Amino acid sequence: MSKKVEKRNAKRTRRSFTEEFKKEAVALLLDGHSASSVAERLGLSSPNVLYRWKQAQLEESGPIASTLEARVHELEVELQRVIRERDILKKALAIFGRNE
Repeated sequence: MSKKVEKRNAKRTRRSFTEEFKKEAVALLLDGHSASSVAERLGLSSPNVLYRWKQAQLEESGPIASTLEARVHELEVELQRVIRERDILKKALAIFGRNE
């Protein structure tokens, strides 16, 4: 093998993480931090790792956790809708308030 291939192979050692580390990383994700920021802070290769860990924890927790996750997603979508509506009403109030 050439030195370049040997060097590349030497760099590719697979890291392993404890279950506690994985749970804490997923907790950061669930607390509202973006997957990319959590992955960067923790030195993970990709945000996809976090999504796999999250999925594994949800499967381990059973159907109740999946139901809760779905409900949280619904509430986040509704919150964004309400925020947009509020912003529109603020702008409308400012526009109509100028005419008086």
